[in-house]
Amino acid sequence: MASGYAEIFRARHAARLLVGTLVGRLPNGTAAIAIVLFARAEGGSYSLAGALAAVYGVANAVGQPLLGRLVDLYGQPRVQLPAAVVSGLGMTLFAFVGLEPPVVAYAAMVVAGLFTPPLEGGLRALWPSVLRGKEERVHTAYAMDAVAQEVMFTVGPLLVTLFVSLWDPRTALVLLNVIGVLGALSVVVSPPSRAWRSAPREAHWLGALRSPGLLALLAAFLFVGVALGSITLSAQSYADDNGGDAVYGWLMAALGLGALVGGGVYGAREWTGAPERRLRVLVALLAVCYLPLMLLPGPVAMTGLTAVAGVFLAPAIACAFVLVDRHAPRGTVTEAFSWLVTTFVVGQSLGTGLTGPVVEWGGTPWGFAVPGAAGAVALLVLLVTGRVLADSRGGGVVAASSENDPDRAVEPRFRSGDRA
Repeated sequence: MASGYAEIFRARHAARLLVGTLVGRLPNGTAAIAIVLFARAEGGSYSLAGALAAVYGVANAVGQPLLGRLVDLYGQPRVQLPAAVVSGLGMTLFAFVGLEPPVVAYAAMVVAGLFTPPLEGGLRALWPSVLRGKEERVHTAYAMDAVAQEVMFTVGPLLVTLFVSLWDPRTALVLLNVIGVLGALSVVVSPPSRAWRSAPREAHWLGALRSPGLLALLAAFLFVGVALGSITLSAQSYADDNGGDAVYGWLMAALGLGALVGGGVYGAREWTGAPERRLRVLVALLAVCYLPLMLLPGPVAMTGLTAVAGVFLAPAIACAFVLVDRHAPRGTVTEAFSWLVTTFVVGQSLGTGLTGPVVEWGGTPWGFAVPGAAGAVALLVLLVTGRVLADSRGGGVVAASSENDPDRAVEPRFRSGDRA
């Protein structure tokens, strides 16, 4: 297993890009908890804290594909770094102005969320050039990327807690965003980021969304997001009756650990066969593993079941990355990856909102029925759109090299045609 990942890290710039992207995304990964802690420290209600975090999340979901399109048009450094700075300034304004007047606080959340740089999609656009177009290595990098996300979402909240305990919520908020800007800077000054050019694109107002295959994939992952969001709230309902916040923390950690293990194993081997078929199997397993959560055993057994429920999440996401790359129209790869991020986040929000009334109506068991049902719907979408997903329209096309290559050589590329 280690040899496959070691091969990725031996590639020039790979470690720097992965670490820089994770550090640059730290403000986004910790935003919800940091905003809530700061708002509560300033005397705001839970409703106000939640509303501010929700505004940030919605603005982020809107901004990611828009900024992703700008990256495809103008390159990474011209968009990523200015966006990171503006987002950081928005969050800093919130930190120093506080909750009064509310209109300024909400405006700061809009700015911070809207201008969050699409580093996640940008990294996936860089992998083919960094790994020199070797498809099996890029697939491993996608799996490693999915695993790294789980690490960030596990470590990020711990960092927030540490910073708050060492200083205060205001300092934590500012410091996290300073660190995020430095991470983005590390990425955009790297040679691969500066040299990367999107493939020539056809002007179209829909951008990446004109791809039927991408739309099918987004529809499926909306419901995968619903499943994950519903588990978050259902686990809180379970913990309220079985030990409180400590149990909730263990359940969430177990979910992340399962994803880490699953993604690590998935990325350690080379997969053959059609990725769309593999994705259907992974989503089916994901849905099946959600069902035992309805049994509501004791905390120890429930933690084990939650870990199992997370095992196939990272592999499904990694497999989806491959399909996004194949179905993204030429010149729209960053935007396409950003749409996947946005759809997943929107799905999580919908899952949380849907599960609340379900838990109040039917109790915790029915709350845990939501992720299984959402996983089944995601699988149904993949089955219905099987032909569309199988039609990659020339995946692995031969694309002319970039203007940086004086010899104008040609070499095999992924569907995205990204070059450096």
